[in-house]
Amino acid sequence: MRNEMKIQFSALSQNESFARVTVAAFIAQIDPTVDELTEIKTVVSEAVTNAIIHGYENKATGMVYIEAAIEEDTIHLTIRDEGMGIRDLDQARQPLYTSKPELERSGMGFTIMENFMDSVEVISEPSYGTTIHLTKYLTKNKALCN
Repeated sequence: MRNEMKIQFSALSQNESFARVTVAAFIAQIDPTVDELTEIKTVVSEAVTNAIIHGYENKATGMVYIEAAIEEDTIHLTIRDEGMGIRDLDQARQPLYTSKPELERSGMGFTIMENFMDSVEVISEPSYGTTIHLTKYLTKNKALCN
């Protein structure tokens, strides 16, 4: 059975924790491990923070959209903004690259997402925004996928 939820919220930095906790509460129903829950919360934080800081340049001028779905022991997340988009996606996905060094950003957002999730797909178009599709197979399901 598929279970889904959708939320949208203003692109304000104080809403990052709201997004993280909301997604965690939704996926808690399928009993992820503490490590899996921590990883998913971290990924949501990274994606939402990127949308706010890079997509909307911290100007609170737009919305961030999250869709989450649970199918068996698999979690699907989509985090989307309608901000600036990413001009050079290959460069943006390089570890330690940041377009905002003045903000002391680490440039590890996509690397963290790729390490904590089983699948990461990024679709971005300058001036139209960015969509990140993420999939995580919970431990009890990983044995079936390998």
